[in-house]
Amino acid sequence: MGGSYLIIILVMGISFYVQWRLKSKFEEYSQVGLSNGMSGKEIAETMLRESGIYDVRVLSVEGRLTDHYNPQDKTVNLSPDVYHGRSVAAAAIASHECGHAVQHATAYKWLQFRSQMVPFLSISSQYMQWIILGGVLLINTTAIPLTIGVALFALTTLFSFITLPVEYDASNRALAWIKSNRIVNEREYVMSADALKWAARTYLVAAIGSLATLLYYVSILMGRRN
Repeated sequence: MGGSYLIIILVMGISFYVQWRLKSKFEEYSQVGLSNGMSGKEIAETMLRESGIYDVRVLSVEGRLTDHYNPQDKTVNLSPDVYHGRSVAAAAIASHECGHAVQHATAYKWLQFRSQMVPFLSISSQYMQWIILGGVLLINTTAIPLTIGVALFALTTLFSFITLPVEYDASNRALAWIKSNRIVNEREYVMSADALKWAARTYLVAAIGSLATLLYYVSILMGRRN
């Protein structure tokens, strides 16, 4: 149990570092103007149009690094710095989010699988931590609540790992498109790839952290049964 706890602490430390690096990279590449002068909104609309997608809207949403694609209402949501920005960072993030729209339009299996899990997880996540907490408190009386909590957390962990191919594929689609369509020059392409690499690492660390936490709960459960 102690080993699992130390792993969780280590992963948390790595997560903070990766988040810090992502933010610093975004700051750095936000200062590098795009040679073609296009904004994130213009890049997103161009990528969608050239991918044959005409039913997806590009919107501006509040916040920082809040960029995401919503398959429910088919919207590419870009933070103000990306939506209005004419930088390498804006190009990388805008095209990445459009990569998800392309996945949706082409029925990319991992995105479909992930989307199918969302309704169940959105409900279970409201109660999961309470069930686990109750299970830990009642572990010497009954293992049933913790067993249920661990099962729910296992699905959350599975979701985090399914997210990995979705995110990496979206980045690969984005980089291939901005390169083939000369949205960026060679120098800007290297920066775009670096920015998306650090963004992907946040998902990787999150998945590993979720797995470490799951193993910690499993060790509590198995300790009780032994």
